[in-house]
Amino acid sequence: RGHTYRPDLPPPEDFVAVIDNPYMPFMPGTRTVFEGVSDGQRERNVVVVTDRTKVILGVTTTVVHDRVFSANGDLAEDTFDWYAQDRFGNVWYFGEDTAEYDNGKVSSTKGSWEAGVAGAQPGVVMLAQPTVGESYHQEFLKGEAEDVGTVVAIDDRVSVPYGSFDRVVVTEDTTPLEPQILEHKFYAPGTGVVLERVLRGGQEVSRLVSYTPPS
Repeated sequence: RGHTYRPDLPPPEDFVAVIDNPYMPFMPGTRTVFEGVSDGQRERNVVVVTDRTKVILGVTTTVVHDRVFSANGDLAEDTFDWYAQDRFGNVWYFGEDTAEYDNGKVSSTKGSWEAGVAGAQPGVVMLAQPTVGESYHQEFLKGEAEDVGTVVAIDDRVSVPYGSFDRVVVTEDTTPLEPQILEHKFYAPGTGVVLERVLRGGQEVSRLVSYTPPS
């Protein structure tokens, strides 16, 4: 475990073109908006599934554009994430190109990684059939990106500004890089993430406020 992490990545031909896992559907054209608080500051998070793709380790991934805006509307973070689904239904995460902004200028690109580059490995971000107690590496670049998810519930209920959901899958996300932090993420069938909440090690919450499916 740990530094010897090697994912059991299926071959490229075992990946499919569309990400339609009910708990993480990434259909091009989908736009989701989250609002919440991070480090005491209000923020807004806009996630758009683009129709762009990027080939990584021979796998054609879907590009998801994720932007974070501060309370005054300034761009705080601009990220392109790369995901792909295998034919079994697992959704894999192949990396991200991320930039933090300060007064309109890039202040940091820390956290960026790409599977296959500099020892980085892809991880699973949503299982085909989530089972309580199952754990999985979501990403791996030693010392930079070592998130691990564990399924803690598969039939939860949750209410957010956008609406109320049941049959919600809840994961507990941790990283050995910041062992003090414990986060729960809530995934609703047909929608994906609806709530993220840091339970320990920080004051952070993000709730779904709008969901626009592809037109």
